[in-house]
This record gives sequence, C-alpha cells and structure tokens, in this order.
Amino acid sequence: MAGPFDQLSQEIVDSRFKGLPPDAAGSTVGELAAQRRDFATGGFTTPLLTASADALDHNLRTLAAFADRHGLALAPHGKTSMAPALFHRQLALGAWGITVAVPHQARVAREFGVGRIFLANELVDAAALRWLAGEQDADPAFRCVVYVDSPAGVALMDAALREAGAIRPVEVVVEWGVPGGRSGVRDAEGAAAVADAVAGVETLRLVGVAGYEGEVPDADAASVRAWLDGLGALAARFDTEGRFERSAEIIVSAGGSAWFDVLAASFAELPALSRPTVRMLRAGAYVSHDHGRYREVTPFRRIPEEGSLRPAFLLWAQVVSRPEAGLALLNGGKRDIAHDLGLPEVVGVRSPDGTVGEGAGLTVVKLSDQHAFLQAREGVEAPAVGEWVALGMSHPCTIFDRWPLIPVVDGRGAVVELLRTFF
Repeated sequence: MAGPFDQLSQEIVDSRFKGLPPDAAGSTVGELAAQRRDFATGGFTTPLLTASADALDHNLRTLAAFADRHGLALAPHGKTSMAPALFHRQLALGAWGITVAVPHQARVAREFGVGRIFLANELVDAAALRWLAGEQDADPAFRCVVYVDSPAGVALMDAALREAGAIRPVEVVVEWGVPGGRSGVRDAEGAAAVADAVAGVETLRLVGVAGYEGEVPDADAASVRAWLDGLGALAARFDTEGRFERSAEIIVSAGGSAWFDVLAASFAELPALSRPTVRMLRAGAYVSHDHGRYREVTPFRRIPEEGSLRPAFLLWAQVVSRPEAGLALLNGGKRDIAHDLGLPEVVGVRSPDGTVGEGAGLTVVKLSDQHAFLQAREGVEAPAVGEWVALGMSHPCTIFDRWPLIPVVDGRGAVVELLRTFF
C-alpha cells in the first residue's frame, strides 16, 4: 500500500488547485512535476504563487546550522507551512520534531510520520485528547509535548485522558507568559500553582517550561532577554523544587523567527540543571522568509556573520485593466496575497519576450478580493495589459494557507515540485 508521501504524488491535478495548467487536468501531481514545465510559458494561469527551490533549501539549511552552532534543538513551527514535505526536510536536517498550534495540525504531522510533536497551546478539547491518548498508546516511541497554563486546564485534560483510558501520561510544559500578552501564566506563583496541579494527577507529566517571547509588549532586545532569562529562572526554580523528578530531561523552549539570536544568548547561560536540558527553538517563518515583516526583523540583520535568509515566494499576477493613466489592475487580490502585515511590493515586471525588469516606481496601493491596484509614479509607465507582475509579500504564515498546491521553481523557472499544504 502506498504511504502518505506516495499518495501526494499520485493526487490528481484538477480545478481544486489554483493556477495549474488546464491541460494538465487528469494527470497526477508527480507526472506534472516530472514535466519540468516553465512556470510562465508552460500553461500555468494567473494569479500564480511560486516558491524558489534555491531559497527554500538555503533557508532550511541556514537555520539548522545556526541551531547546531548554538546547541539548540530546533522544533520548527509547522503552522507556517503545513507542508509535510517541508516537515521532513526539516527533520532530515536535524530538527528535534515539529511544533504545531492546534489538534488538526498535530494530526497532519502525525499522519505524515512525525515522531515528535510540540503542541504550543493548552489542549482542553476532549476529542483531541482521546486521539492523542490513542496515538501515544499505539506507538511507545511517539512523543507529544503540550502546554499547560492553568489548573482549570489541567483538570480538563486529566478528566478527558482518564475517560479515554490513557495508559501513558501526556508530557506537559508550563507556559510562561507576560502581562498584556497572550496565553501563559503571569508570574512565578501562578506557574507553581499549575505545576502543583500537574503533580496531583497521573495522566500528565511535567517535563519543562516554555513560552513565546514575541508577545512581550513593545519588545526590544533588552525586554526579550529579560523575559527569556525569567523563563530560565523558572526552569531552575522548578528543578530545585524537584518538580521534574518524573522526567528524564528538562525542556526549556521559546523562540520565533524574530529573536532567535537573543534566545541563543540567554539559553547559553541557563544554569546547570539536574537533568539533561533541551534548549528548544521553535521558529517557523524562516522557511520561506518574506519581502516585508521578517525581512525587517530577522536576527540576521543584527548578526550578518551568522547567515542570511532569502524570500522564497513571488505572487505572479497579470495586468487585466488600465482604466486610468498610471493605474493598472492586477488579477490577484486578498484571496491570493498575504496582506495582514502590509501590502505587497512590486518585485518585477515580465515583458512579453520573457525578460523581467525591476518594479521601481510601481506601488500596490489597495487590494480587493480579486484585484490589486497598481499605481505608477509620475514619469513611470504602468505595465501593459497582459504583462505579468511579480509581487513580494509580507508574513509567511498567511501566504502558505491561500495555496493548497504551490509550484516550486528552479533557477531557470522550471517547476520541479508541487508543494502540498494542509490548512
């Protein structure tokens, strides 16, 4: 029987998937990829999202190398891509496991063979806990580490797991938050109360502490470092109090794609603990990087000697109207383009002869559902009807989810892979 990855290549190309060549309908994904069609001349329709094979590979290797140099266990956040093929490349490059946020994402990761999952949310859904208990009990090698941030949550988890007849306890980490932030305990006393609740049940096992420094209000290097140091201090306090006696190791985890340099510095100075310490980084957006938010906040701007990331995505849209002087309407809009952290920027214009020129003087000023309003600066000619415009976007987490099958192109523009996502 074909495994999950074999089934992906055997999926039939049809109208469910945006931008794919109409004349490829009925062929399999694997067959289409094997044809190595040019993304611009091979029958693909606009709007079309493409991902650079070189940029994806570069980014995956760059952060894996950073984590290795700094003694970090990388558990990339899978919610960014929800692409099992990328999960497995991350694991092949040494990732500890894959981080997820909600039960559906955990099920996708598990379906495609991920053996270690970090679920960065308190899990109080009884149906999801039944599923998790079944997965754990069926596979002794499978690990799933889950946030807890309240005694009430602990009670709900315990009740659901007991009702499910769970044999193995679920591993949990107390979530360390920040006043004014998102979830997580607000102080050490609150953390102790959660840890006490965990100690009082047999269905859960405390294995560490974790959180997300991106929620620190008005974050800068100093405030993020103070928060991370507080997380480490909580781990040390819990260890001194004997709270990790049922665990073979202690997990201390944080980290998105904006502060992993500060995390590395803080975690390097964690005090010696009684058990082996897993210093875990959970960045996700680095996979594809972007032309906006993460281009501005990536730590590699502060530490260029450590590496760099490359934006992998381009949204290709076509000029379908030039109703006014200096205004062009593209056929890609909110349904296709990430826009929650800023409008896209024009990266290039492809002329009919195939050359791609710069997009200087062209600005996306507005999006509607299926159109982008492209304004040309005075003295700059707007692209002609029919021309293709390449848009760079901000925020990877809201790019992947708009495209269930993403053409991956090599340096010559040939589609060498079709990346399946599951949102």
